[in-house]
Amino acid sequence: MRMGSRGRRGAATAAWIAGMALACLATFASASVPFWGARQSSSVDTAPDQLKPGEWIWGGDIKTMGPMTVIVSLTEQRGYVYRNGVLIAVTTVSTGKKGHETPTGVFTILQKDKDHRSSKYNSAPMPYQERLTWDGIALHAGGLPGYPESHGCVHMPSEFARLLFDATTMGMTVVIAEDGASPMAMVHPSPLSPIRADGGADAVVPPLENGVSYRWHPELAPEGPLSLVLSRSDQRLVVMRNGIEIGRSRVLVREPEAITGTHAYVMGSGFMEGSFPQFPGGHAPQWQAIAVPGHEADAGSAVKRETVEGLTIPPEFIALVYPLLAPGTVLVATDAHIISQTNSGKQLQILNADPPDETR
Repeated sequence: MRMGSRGRRGAATAAWIAGMALACLATFASASVPFWGARQSSSVDTAPDQLKPGEWIWGGDIKTMGPMTVIVSLTEQRGYVYRNGVLIAVTTVSTGKKGHETPTGVFTILQKDKDHRSSKYNSAPMPYQERLTWDGIALHAGGLPGYPESHGCVHMPSEFARLLFDATTMGMTVVIAEDGASPMAMVHPSPLSPIRADGGADAVVPPLENGVSYRWHPELAPEGPLSLVLSRSDQRLVVMRNGIEIGRSRVLVREPEAITGTHAYVMGSGFMEGSFPQFPGGHAPQWQAIAVPGHEADAGSAVKRETVEGLTIPPEFIALVYPLLAPGTVLVATDAHIISQTNSGKQLQILNADPPDETR
């Protein structure tokens, strides 16, 4: 059947109207999902307790660095993200209000849904949802008034929730802790994770005894990627492998005020120029700075000779660590304390993840 010019114009107009309607619907659907919290990371030098509601820190993530864990402190209303046992991110959160308290315990991520909507609360948007229990407890983007106000879930800033969603994997460990129900090291986490990546709650290790220069137990994690954490405040160097501490040494940091704040470095494939007697064969590996919020300009700059010479580490400890170093190994240097807090408190409850009849 042939269509006249008026009919063709009418059909085109109808198609245009339909297309505009669909575009408006899509725009409305997108606009119906609020954006919560800050759009950009605060500086890595911001103390976690100085973060305002909705603020967060994302120091960057390298998936090959090792396993990831998340600790949510109900007491602090903050969440801490660790990669290979090293703190890489912190965020403010809002958890369950009275009558809908978020349970404490050790959980695993059971399901991920970027565009999830609640089947229980009028199709309320729960972007970047990561389910922890089949009866409705999850991590997701949501409101952040500065106090517990959810129906049990852990609300996070939208951009932080997106970054976390992209970084996590199914089965990953998430710990939810609270004063009186959990070990203190989990309620108030430090730059080193107080829990093993596999969910074991025995990662908090005692400090070095008086007169002991270092501790070395590579058998605790026979394989996996390596990370190093240097605390200028505690004068300690800690070696993590596969999310587990395998070594710790006393370090003398001369002129610790020369470089302050938190900085991250990645090991290259070559060696620094000149001879370094404290290293096997006199060869010191090259390290380059990684861009982190607040220190973006440092990216790519090489660690200077005087910085390395300003560290005194037991040569026996260097000899043990040296063969395990490989290109891509990450070193984090910080002013923050890494000496473990007391591991007092009740044991965490391991929750049953079997799905119930109904899910939210």
